[in-house]
Amino acid sequence: MINLIKVTLITVCCALFFSASSIAQQKITPKRHYDVAAFLYPAYAAGDPRLRPFWPSGIGEWETVTNMQDRNPGHYWNRKPVWGTINEADPAVMSMEIDQAVNHGVNVFIFDWYWYDGRPFMETTLDSGFLKAGNVNKMKFYLMWANHDVNNYWDTRLFKYHDDNIIWQGSVSREEFEKICKRNIDKYFKSPQYYKIDGKPVFMIYDLPNLVKGLGGITQTIDALKWFRNETKKAGFPGLDLQFTMWSSNFNFSGFDAGKSKNPQSDMIKQLGFTSSTHYQFAHFVNVNDDYLNILENVKKEWAKIDGSFDIPYYPHVSVGWDNSPRTGKSAVVRNNTPANFEKGLRMAKGYIDEHPKQTPLITINSWNEWTETSYLQPDNVYGYGYLDAVKKVFLEQ
Repeated sequence: MINLIKVTLITVCCALFFSASSIAQQKITPKRHYDVAAFLYPAYAAGDPRLRPFWPSGIGEWETVTNMQDRNPGHYWNRKPVWGTINEADPAVMSMEIDQAVNHGVNVFIFDWYWYDGRPFMETTLDSGFLKAGNVNKMKFYLMWANHDVNNYWDTRLFKYHDDNIIWQGSVSREEFEKICKRNIDKYFKSPQYYKIDGKPVFMIYDLPNLVKGLGGITQTIDALKWFRNETKKAGFPGLDLQFTMWSSNFNFSGFDAGKSKNPQSDMIKQLGFTSSTHYQFAHFVNVNDDYLNILENVKKEWAKIDGSFDIPYYPHVSVGWDNSPRTGKSAVVRNNTPANFEKGLRMAKGYIDEHPKQTPLITINSWNEWTETSYLQPDNVYGYGYLDAVKKVFLEQ
């Protein structure tokens, strides 16, 4: 009987020991945090007079979404937003969106930010909506300067003439560049909600060739970006995380002397002062007129090329899809981009981050609301909340 009691006590003690070890192991290996950043296209706003030349009804580019069937009767594209044609410049609406984003694992918005004709464009969604939302403290944001030219692309009435009519140029002079940078440092970088890496505000530039064109060449651009970094430091920050929008990894650029460099693209990006990179859209570097799973294989190959060629951190990017026929009537179309397959892309990005533990765990997604390019997380009549739920499964339900 005594031996039996001893055996029982030993068994209980062993069970307690291994249970305690398991708990201790759980405590020292917590779930990893990921920053999931979705690009936000700020054209779905009411009450902004600068949007009316392109969308006269006053609801921004929702006009292009809602009149698609009127312009193209019987067309296969017939998407409808579950939340309706919301005004994202309304802080109450943006509060709802912030809650939905955070509850599904998206904790950063990257605002497409524009500057044309000497002043900002499409800034009302950020200023009046996001920054005035009652729950803005739940999310971070940063800017992607979409410094491309503007033609008739947004105006479906004039789209067929879009190549021949430049309305606004995205390139700016050094004087204008300094005005833009000083304004963004004071107005946005100093916001407690502005996304920073190691204390450095992140600022993304979309169109490098246009930047160089306006500033007068590679040498002048190197000097201007150096000035920008110094001004950011003068404002009290440890530096600037200047983010390069990667298109194809095999880009060439006139005006840069590659010399005997084995990696001229990487050397040029470093000389310009960029400290990180990501993509904006799969359409920029792979054939998107394909099955989504084939696209993911090509994306993975591109990530490997970037990894082997560039010294700065690359933050993996996943696009929901591509189909801009709401604007154009016809388009290359990503096929089979179901929420389940999109989830595979997210897991691929998560795996890339886990394989690069020394860099910030940032992943970018196109996008929160690019309806007219059919690349959005917001719920619709086709997949409901499927894309948002995919993000949640990968990054919150680990």
